[in-house]
Amino acid sequence: MVDFAQYKINMNKVKIPNKVKYSDYEKNKDLKNYYGLPKQVVFCINCSYSNQKPNSEKEYKHNINTAKPTMDFVDDVCSACRMHKIKKEIDWEERKKELHDLCNKYRKNNGEYDCIVPGSGGKDSFYASYILKNEFKMNPLTVTWSPHIYTDWGFKNFQSWIHSGFDNYLFTPNGKVHRLLTRLAIDNLFHPFQPFIMGQMYFPPKFAYKMNIPLVFYGENPSEYGNKSNNKHTAEKDLSYFTSDINRLDSFISGVQVKDLISNFKLSEVDLEPYFPPDRNLLNNKISIDVRYLGYYLQWHPQECYYYAMEKGNFKPAPERTTGTYSKYSSIDDKIDDFHYYTTFIKFGIGRATYDSSQEIRNDEITREEAKLLIKKFDGEYPERFKNEIFKYLSIDRNDFPIQSPIFEKPIFDEEYFKLLTDKFRSPHIWKRENNNWVLRNSI
Repeated sequence: MVDFAQYKINMNKVKIPNKVKYSDYEKNKDLKNYYGLPKQVVFCINCSYSNQKPNSEKEYKHNINTAKPTMDFVDDVCSACRMHKIKKEIDWEERKKELHDLCNKYRKNNGEYDCIVPGSGGKDSFYASYILKNEFKMNPLTVTWSPHIYTDWGFKNFQSWIHSGFDNYLFTPNGKVHRLLTRLAIDNLFHPFQPFIMGQMYFPPKFAYKMNIPLVFYGENPSEYGNKSNNKHTAEKDLSYFTSDINRLDSFISGVQVKDLISNFKLSEVDLEPYFPPDRNLLNNKISIDVRYLGYYLQWHPQECYYYAMEKGNFKPAPERTTGTYSKYSSIDDKIDDFHYYTTFIKFGIGRATYDSSQEIRNDEITREEAKLLIKKFDGEYPERFKNEIFKYLSIDRNDFPIQSPIFEKPIFDEEYFKLLTDKFRSPHIWKRENNNWVLRNSI
């Protein structure tokens, strides 16, 4: 295990990061590898992923000392590409029949909802809800965990989704609590999306339990993008990722143990309730929640979902290219999204153009050579366009946070502070200093 002692959280104070020692990045051997990442960087021979790509995490256990699970490689081929090869051999008509059988089992004709579809009104959630309602004659209830800060086009797409014929429950977490947790997540984990991911992941099964709706549909299985092979051959979502049987006070949110969030930051269990996973045993007391991936039954294709959502629901792409990549129709509803993908580039050497191009290589939409050029041009682009609004959002000023603000050595989040954080989370085995600039040691 890598020694992360230098990054141990001082719970009496959230300290300003020290400037990194450039000498740690100028040598070429005995390099530290943060987050438990593989020391040797290997690229897939088919797509643009490397073996540094993180997989889904049990977020309620995630802190700075957690070794990140990463995608596995066999003969220099990543698990996502191996999964794509398996998909080509699937009898999709037979899978579609299985979906009909599943829907026949759960369908209600008494005026009640019979399944839940989580989403934001993006292309994938629109496709899932629309096809379940119109082709499989289900009665879906859509549920949404609110973005941090809506983009104008993201909110319009959300409204278009609802007005194309769906009921929706929108959950918006306590703004002050969510801001504080997001700030702590970027300070402690360099992961501004973590509290959002936790809420988004846990809200649908909790809501299904409360509403007595036993079936929840997600889109694609994470194995499509590199999760471990034991997730590949099933339609069911692994319970361990969205339920827990540990004491909630011992769990982590934003890299901080819950008991410390309560004692040091003066948050209550009620404040943190939306971020706790449902209790694994409680979830099955009333009804057994059946959580499925629709992509197991239907041949999922992101671009086709986009065209489908445009045709059926007036979905609109963003009016501008998304920072860090070349597309403008995927994951476009939240202004903090640019910062999320920038942080993955810093920590893992993998930016948004890598994610997008890998998917499109597998779907035969671009070649690997084209992907290399797109990655070189766009990956790791600095999140400039919404930065002032995001920096204000991440600032824990004394007026809004009279109790928590003094805990931060630098309560006001600005560009200088962000750049100190950025350098703190660069792993020496991924980054080097060259001519006074940061350069990836290995690139596709």
